[in-house]
Amino acid sequence: MFPVSRICMEDPKAEDSDEEEPSTLNEFGNVHLDKPFSAPGVKRGLFSSSSVHELLECPICTNSMYPPIYQCPNGHTLCSNCKLRVHNQCPTCRHDLGNIRCLALEKVAGSLELPCKHQAMGCLGIFLYYEKLKHEQSCKFRPYNCPYAGSECPITGDTQMIITHLRNDHKVDMHDGCTFNHRYVKANPHQVENATWMLTVFNCFGQHFCLHFEAFVVEMAPVYMAFLRFMGEDDEAKKFCYSLEVGGNGRKLLWQGVPRSIRDGHKKVRNNHDGLIIHRSMALSFSGGNHQELKLRITGRIWKEE
Repeated sequence: MFPVSRICMEDPKAEDSDEEEPSTLNEFGNVHLDKPFSAPGVKRGLFSSSSVHELLECPICTNSMYPPIYQCPNGHTLCSNCKLRVHNQCPTCRHDLGNIRCLALEKVAGSLELPCKHQAMGCLGIFLYYEKLKHEQSCKFRPYNCPYAGSECPITGDTQMIITHLRNDHKVDMHDGCTFNHRYVKANPHQVENATWMLTVFNCFGQHFCLHFEAFVVEMAPVYMAFLRFMGEDDEAKKFCYSLEVGGNGRKLLWQGVPRSIRDGHKKVRNNHDGLIIHRSMALSFSGGNHQELKLRITGRIWKEE
């Protein structure tokens, strides 16, 4: 049986009082109401922010509930997504749910103020309940996803945690400095389906950058791509520029751009062609020889815009 979530906020004195409540700000712990809460069927009284927040937690999925919030005739609440999952039957008392909205709880939620869930990561903002979710989706303190390409790594964390994870778990090469000179070798360049995924992390200007080298197919044509991502927010990434150069056998390709934040997944950067793109035919020309082995040397540097 699922845990019960019900509204129960009573004040014995409230029943016998006909006096009009003042319109001044009332504070209940960390709960701020722009006017005293009053709704049909729910009596006024003191309650803590933790108890109200618990009421707003769906007892089935445990996620925070947002309108429309439903309740059964016995007052058990649940979110709109779970209402569909339980086939319109209350999982607590087995009564039919119908379409009864818990307007009282929705009204309480509209006046509730809570800290961002990324508070432990450094966010100090306090937000109205219905604005909190939107903020958290773009909060600059939210954890980063692992930037390692070629795998759907579930690890998230701040930049230092991600760097440690890349070094220890993915065995990524770490370098200090703002210039790079890397060689990529592939024994059979015709098998692009066995994609090349390479990542190197650079510590430069007190920041960390991810240099990616990937192989994929664009419109049936195999290509290789090198690009740089910044381990931080997009507004900070725009303070830097980088250049990439690849060449051989008298040929040369140059690229200059702005690193993308690792908030943008490597597939998004790749699909936007935001980097140095080398078609296989050109890559084999750079490699020389009999076109049976890919040998590319990519050089570049990172600098800070003044």
